[in-house]
Amino acid sequence: MINSLGNVKIYVWTQPIDFRKGMNGLVSMIVSQLGLKPFSGAMFIFRSRRADRLKLIFWDGSGLVMVVKRLEDRAFSWPTATNDALSISVSQFQALFEGIDWRRVVPLRTKTPTDV
Repeated sequence: MINSLGNVKIYVWTQPIDFRKGMNGLVSMIVSQLGLKPFSGAMFIFRSRRADRLKLIFWDGSGLVMVVKRLEDRAFSWPTATNDALSISVSQFQALFEGIDWRRVVPLRTKTPTDV
């Protein structure tokens, strides 16, 4: 499991990709198709056609990191395919990475106090 993500931005590419792509191919996709900066510290997640594997890529400050995960007995819960990246919370990412339906994880929103 990946720990201590803090407030990192996490983007999920909703369409399946060619899983033969390596770091350079994914960085190229991030720039050309998502229009985002791959070395910004954000995490980018991609899925295989069968949705049983995912790749995530991020810049950790000293190098580019790519992680591959395969579920053995099921597929990851994945959003409907669009031509855009979906931004998810750290809690939603942790559920997705564990193979749990991340769509059921809803961030708790509270009102900012006005009086002390």
